[in-house]
Amino acid sequence: MSSTRPTVKGRGAGINPPNRFESARTEDDFEQLTDDETFFEQLRKTPTQYLPDATQSILTNNDSPDIPFRFSINPYRGCAHGCAYCYARPGHEYLGMNAGLDFESKIMFKEDAPRLLRKELNRPGWVPETIAISGVTDCYQPAERRFRITRGLLEVMLEARQPCGIITKNVLVLRDLDLLRQLAERRLIHVFLSITTLDAELARKLEPRTATPEAKLRAVRELSAAGVPVGVMAAPVIPGLTDDELPAILTAAAKAGAGSAGWQMLRLPLAVEPIFRDWLARHYPLKQERVEGLIRGMRDGKLSDAQFGRRMRGSGPYAEQIAATFKVFKKKLGLDRGLPGLDISQFRPPVGPTGQMALF
Repeated sequence: MSSTRPTVKGRGAGINPPNRFESARTEDDFEQLTDDETFFEQLRKTPTQYLPDATQSILTNNDSPDIPFRFSINPYRGCAHGCAYCYARPGHEYLGMNAGLDFESKIMFKEDAPRLLRKELNRPGWVPETIAISGVTDCYQPAERRFRITRGLLEVMLEARQPCGIITKNVLVLRDLDLLRQLAERRLIHVFLSITTLDAELARKLEPRTATPEAKLRAVRELSAAGVPVGVMAAPVIPGLTDDELPAILTAAAKAGAGSAGWQMLRLPLAVEPIFRDWLARHYPLKQERVEGLIRGMRDGKLSDAQFGRRMRGSGPYAEQIAATFKVFKKKLGLDRGLPGLDISQFRPPVGPTGQMALF
């Protein structure tokens, strides 16, 4: 039995990197427990905890030139999907937790989000424009089955005729097909499914609690058949691991009925870097050197680059090759036409959080 912390079942992170905002940290020391199999078996089981988030604001104003929307809502902080590469992980450090297992197992939920959205949409200064639901953590992660916060947000969006967009890795989005269909009829919704790989085994290791690639494509088909404008994000593209799948992902997306596609390069900001490198070492040790080498070749010798304009795409010949491949297949498959525009002209303030209708 090893004296190091064992890999936790069903989780993407295998380590808990130190919180960069804390001056003190603890280190696991299991040397005296190497023969205690019961103890180690318990360590392999990390239950998910749900913690209420008492935030009093719900709309995030994004000013990054790399992000195609200004306003977004994230109903949850942390994400039980456990994707090893998730760029949102460092956000948990602001909450006094870590970006590893804490991010996956300590989920904060904004139960009051629909009421707060009503309040925002009733502000006299609100000028309607598209609101992205998600953007940081997944709005249809497993917690949504229990808390139904995303559904509550969609109900407010529909009542207010407020345009919105969704990006998710989870087929739970189909639960709300009744609302999505009504929003689509009024040109108020876009939905994107994020598909990183078509390899089910790789997906199980890389994104342990997301839907399978086959299920994601089924969701694309069902959304398209229901008249909901749907696209696919091939994201993130992982050099040396998933980059060769780009044509196949786009082909499968087009056959399923997607009307648009996008992509992003793998990003490894802050604490994400050691988590992803540890994941590579555990699951694909023979590929680690090549994967990291290709990443460094696109990031000026580093594993991460925060520079606007480069952080989502990378730079250099290899990054340019991936971008060119995506462009060729996107056009060939008819995914370059884009989704129909959303209509902001129908907006009307919803019933306020107190139940009082607006006079004007």
